[in-house]
Amino acid sequence: MKLIVQVQLRATPQQKASLERTLRTANAACDWLSAYAFETQTFAQYALHKVAYVACRAEFPALGAQAVVRCIAKVADAYKLDRDAPRTFRPLGSIAYDARNLSWTEDAASIWSVDGRLRIPFVCGDRQRELLQYERGETDLMVEGGRYYLFVTVDVPDAKERKALGWLGVDVGVVNIATTSDGDNFAGKTLNAVRARANVLRKRLQKKGTKSAKRLLVKRRRKESRFARHVNHCISKQIVTAAERTERGIALENLEGIRARVRASRSQRRVLHSWAFADLQSKIAYKAQRAGVAVCFVDPRHTSRECRVCGHAEKANRKTRDQFSCKACGHSADADANAACVIAGRAAVNRPYAGSVEVVVSHGADLQSSGL
Repeated sequence: MKLIVQVQLRATPQQKASLERTLRTANAACDWLSAYAFETQTFAQYALHKVAYVACRAEFPALGAQAVVRCIAKVADAYKLDRDAPRTFRPLGSIAYDARNLSWTEDAASIWSVDGRLRIPFVCGDRQRELLQYERGETDLMVEGGRYYLFVTVDVPDAKERKALGWLGVDVGVVNIATTSDGDNFAGKTLNAVRARANVLRKRLQKKGTKSAKRLLVKRRRKESRFARHVNHCISKQIVTAAERTERGIALENLEGIRARVRASRSQRRVLHSWAFADLQSKIAYKAQRAGVAVCFVDPRHTSRECRVCGHAEKANRKTRDQFSCKACGHSADADANAACVIAGRAAVNRPYAGSVEVVVSHGADLQSSGL
């Protein structure tokens, strides 16, 4: 299973300046390579390397051989989506490293830069440090808010998936972030209140438009994002622990493309588009895979209208947002809990999900206090 571990570099001001020059030089080389690729219509990585490598080394002598190779790969990847217009790159966009220009010691990273090798201490939790031994593939260097981070790809050995003796259904939503078929409810009141306050402040700062207002906007956005990720980590951990303890699999709805399908009023759009269901489901999926718990994605249609007792489904069954009452058999229950039970029932006839999971599983020093 591939995961992404994020560690924070404790760089000195001089090292930060060197890393910034490295990012700017590498992305300038990417812009040069992109223009060359578009002009010659050479987009495949091998073909572009063959015709542009020597010229790029001459144009950017500060870049090492492996750095140019990674820049060529970045440009080739950028043109995979379409080739209708030349691609450009942010001056401080992330760049990739591999084992040839990045190595690790117990407490520091030895990283290539335009000024030579830099030995920079890093910080991470014990769990993240343990995962670093499984490093495989590329590592990305990026800067955010003046802080430098390394995103390390690790390939963790898969735990043997245990046979599911039953299924724990999980219904995700906006008012209640998650509700399980066991009746456990993870209310979203606190998270939604934080988002609402942030939205009011965001409108006021956007209207003001000063430099200090824009700086505060960026700061608040990061804080809100960290809080939402922390909440999702806590919820997913509890759900996976409950399934592991009872030797069950986890059943989720396949909500891919739901934002495009759902029609919402203008007042509801902010709530809908801030709904981090994909982040929560991905965290449940990778935590379950690490614990050997099966995960199954089921058809989400009419899960909120179907009766878990008799299977009757109609719109009138959902009397209110919180209350479910079947018009056929009279069964009444909490609407979200009923939907979770329906999801669990559907999982019995679905093949367990076995796809690869790739997510960021740690966030450096800023989130170490979460204990996740």
